[in-house]
Amino acid sequence: MPGAVFSRIAHKLASHSGELFPLHVGDTWMEPFEGGRMQDLEVARHPGMHRYTSPQGLPELIEALTDKVRARNGIPCEPGSILVTAGATGGLGAAIGMLAAPGDEVLILAPFWPLIRGIVQTFRAQPVEVPFYDRVVDVEGALEAVRERITARTVALYVSSPSNPTGRVLPQAWLQALAELAREHNLWLLSDEVYEDYVFTGQHHSIAAFAPERSFTSFSFSKAYGMAGNRTGYLVGPTQAIAAARKISTHTFYSAPTAGQLAGLRALRDGQTWLDAARESYRRAGWDTADALGVPRPEGSTFVFLDVRDQLDERGIFGFLEDALDDGLVLAPGPSFGQGYEGHVRVCFTSAPPQRVAEAISRLKRRLAR
Repeated sequence: MPGAVFSRIAHKLASHSGELFPLHVGDTWMEPFEGGRMQDLEVARHPGMHRYTSPQGLPELIEALTDKVRARNGIPCEPGSILVTAGATGGLGAAIGMLAAPGDEVLILAPFWPLIRGIVQTFRAQPVEVPFYDRVVDVEGALEAVRERITARTVALYVSSPSNPTGRVLPQAWLQALAELAREHNLWLLSDEVYEDYVFTGQHHSIAAFAPERSFTSFSFSKAYGMAGNRTGYLVGPTQAIAAARKISTHTFYSAPTAGQLAGLRALRDGQTWLDAARESYRRAGWDTADALGVPRPEGSTFVFLDVRDQLDERGIFGFLEDALDDGLVLAPGPSFGQGYEGHVRVCFTSAPPQRVAEAISRLKRRLAR
């Protein structure tokens, strides 16, 4: 279980003295909308905002999220179906801690968000990688890829759409078929939908709408509204399962930050204009990045996953990352996203303003042309 994604080039990154383009970070350069920033929250209006709140979450936020999940995601939901968490990370940790015993297997569609593998390992379960987003082209292939890795120890399937790192958005028919497969094999579904608001092609669908009785869905204010530092997300699932997951969350992070929950509530009420502008900015940046690099445009999320195998020498991917750092480019190494991706890098096209991203991609393009 790695302690850090960039540990093998950390020494060179720390000593770099020139300009840096942080394309490795899955975050945004944009500040939240005015009215939803920390300086906009006042104790006079929110007495107790620096104290603990309910381990489930602020009642007003729970109520607003219940309405949102019903209307937008099509998931059957009541207040007891929601747990406000310390980011989506905390939500997925609570879900896996509830459902997985030591030695159980959790299937993870790959390439994947790097932390999910470590979260499974935290609870002494076994992550089983399923080559998927860059391999599967139709629903039959999707089912075959998953089915052939199911064993008697399999308890859950992790799905991410829009995908981090590939930018793929899974079609409704695929999600419905995977939900039926999970029902057939009595598996839980772990759906990571933190990029639901950033779909550029097609439409976002929640897999839980097809199998609500066996689905945990993780959402986040971090990605939706530029609030990653607030550490606030939410987990949606069957009421009894959420009550069990709350036992895990209570004994790990107790409750999500109160101020972060207040900012999230404001975002649900007043953040749509900001979100719409961010989506358009991200779409342009993502498609410009893909066009410049000659790869397919991302359908969603904030990433491009780039195959650089023809650029590698005997030093492998970390040698390439060191060379890219000479150009001021910090890229995320492919092995963090799954086995078999030693020749890939992830590029985040929202971690810096569009002009700086364009300059960084121009430098990366020149390096790839050498």
